[in-house]
Amino acid sequence: MSFGTWIYKNLIKPVLFLFPPDLVHNFFISFGENMGQKNFTRNFFANIFSPQTTKLNNKKVIHNGIQKEILGVKFSNPVGLSAGCDYNGRLLKILPSIGFGFSTVGTVTRLPSLGNLGPHYIRLPKSKSILVNKGFASDGAEVVAKRLSDPDLQNITFGVSIGSSNLPEINTIDLAIEDYIETFKIIEKTPYHKYYELNISCPNTCLTENFLIPKNFEKLLAQIKHLKLKRPIFIKMPNEGILSDLESLVEISMKFNITAFIFSNLKKDRDTSNIDPQEYQLIKNLPGNLSGLPTKSNSNFWIEYFRKKYQRKIVIIGVGGIFSPQDAIDKINAGADLVQLITGLVYEGPFLVPEINSKIQKLYK
Repeated sequence: MSFGTWIYKNLIKPVLFLFPPDLVHNFFISFGENMGQKNFTRNFFANIFSPQTTKLNNKKVIHNGIQKEILGVKFSNPVGLSAGCDYNGRLLKILPSIGFGFSTVGTVTRLPSLGNLGPHYIRLPKSKSILVNKGFASDGAEVVAKRLSDPDLQNITFGVSIGSSNLPEINTIDLAIEDYIETFKIIEKTPYHKYYELNISCPNTCLTENFLIPKNFEKLLAQIKHLKLKRPIFIKMPNEGILSDLESLVEISMKFNITAFIFSNLKKDRDTSNIDPQEYQLIKNLPGNLSGLPTKSNSNFWIEYFRKKYQRKIVIIGVGGIFSPQDAIDKINAGADLVQLITGLVYEGPFLVPEINSKIQKLYK
């Protein structure tokens, strides 16, 4: 444990956990956005979190991990911020200074939405998890697209997660597909994002039928194909499911020349085998799904299984249950090309990111 992590866990986190998580999350989004506006503050945080940097166009860009190029996208290190944190692209300028090699904005939807009724987050410290019930809260694609067109973002590696608007009027598969397509059209016009995430597996939306059904998924990809997108697509896969169904999703994706997958999304199942019994009683009747440690086992299983099955024919990003450098290494050893995290930041603090990068760098050396 680094000194920075010790400070966070023993001094800062106890204070933050006195306040509702929705409030803390919104505070850090605003704080991070403000800190990212000036070269001085970006460099200040870079010197704290990621002192091994190089200059690019007079802006600090992180090079303190192992650099990779995947599907034509250059990642300065393999540690990313997962979709589900920076919903509207407000943190992009500050994230490289903390040590992230990439990040995903969103999930972005065509229409603005406040998401599900709050609270959007409930901490489950004993389970190292968060009950998430945000439901695609979004400023809307037009607003986010304008934000993503800032020239200061041109040297930052980030992608955009696309989903269908979580609104009552988007109540059929055909309407959801139309909604997806319009969002892609809007975001594709922005110049600086490097990839897309196609979110077909969020368990927090009100659409009764979903795109985990192979026929629906294939119908969606057929429409996306007509867009002739310039950037690669990563499919955000579910945490739970029948193996044959997930294999079908991968096979359908490959038929459309999509070969990149993210394992995995939130966990729906909640019982005392996944979370602490007392915390289970707290949330058993509440809406939402689990992040963090409860997702780890399935995530690692899918990574290892699909890497063995498809070898280097596919690209894999590993997400779920990363609370230490070793957790990230376990995902890489299982077959992940890159890793992403969110919940680990809440419980371990932001110094976890450079700690993971340092561990990966030593591993590759």
